[in-house]
Amino acid sequence: MAPGAHEQQLDMTLLVGYRLGHKFRFEQTRYNLQRYLRVSIALISHPGSTHKVEMSCSDCVAGKQYLGSPQGKTEILGGVSCYVGTPTGEYDHTKALILLTDIFGVKFSNNLLLVDDFAKKGYWTIAPDYLHGDPAPPYAFNNPKFNVQAWTQNHTPEATRPPIDKVIQALKDQGVTSLAVTGYCFGGRYAIDLACDQVVDVIVVAHPSQVVVPTTFETFAQKAKAPFLLEMGNEDNEISVPQQEEIDTILGGGKYAPGYKRDCWPGCPHGFAVRGDMLEPQQFAGKEGSFINSIAWLQLYF
Repeated sequence: MAPGAHEQQLDMTLLVGYRLGHKFRFEQTRYNLQRYLRVSIALISHPGSTHKVEMSCSDCVAGKQYLGSPQGKTEILGGVSCYVGTPTGEYDHTKALILLTDIFGVKFSNNLLLVDDFAKKGYWTIAPDYLHGDPAPPYAFNNPKFNVQAWTQNHTPEATRPPIDKVIQALKDQGVTSLAVTGYCFGGRYAIDLACDQVVDVIVVAHPSQVVVPTTFETFAQKAKAPFLLEMGNEDNEISVPQQEEIDTILGGGKYAPGYKRDCWPGCPHGFAVRGDMLEPQQFAGKEGSFINSIAWLQLYF
């Protein structure tokens, strides 16, 4: 679509896939498809940074929404509303996995279903509403007219990091002694920051935004001690493949002693691990594969 062209809408019947246990089920549903334009997101800063961080991501509001019924429940931890997935069997109550969502927050079904997936693997998983009940609204999904810049100006780290810290403290007060964090897109940078602050034990990050290559990762190498799994796609418009390889030169080859691994999934854009198109074979493989690798990383280090 040429810049400035009007958005076109198509009401179509599609097959939509969603996770049901360990399998995928496909149903017919009616969707209002929108062609979307690129959007720009504001420059924001992070605590401990001496630079502004640019988040200009066309895919940060793009993707597919999955069907399914979330099985977790809302709980208050440290005064913060959280969506919590609890394993049905026995699990280690001294361990907790914090999931930091994309900009659609804990009101977005994809994020809730992802929490449930980790819980099914035996991890007590907590997704804090660190966006203060103000995520990107439903109409922002695939919407080129949504003002992302205005949204980010109201969701700076100064406003959104404190709820995460409150939840971490509440978990420690309940006897949690080991913390893992997985962060997606907007939440990815927070996972990196938490590792730099040495308040978590292992991190899994998928297609982070708000990062600067190489600065963010040079700082990480100097400050962090948590094993770091990075899940990327080769079509990511935030961190290109050459930039991903530059991260490898900083952290890979044993240079980052706690442990580092990067996966790069072919045909996968920014956002694939949480909003990937399950009808597109490469994105399906990337989303499923990144989750499997995340579990393997947690089993190895957590």
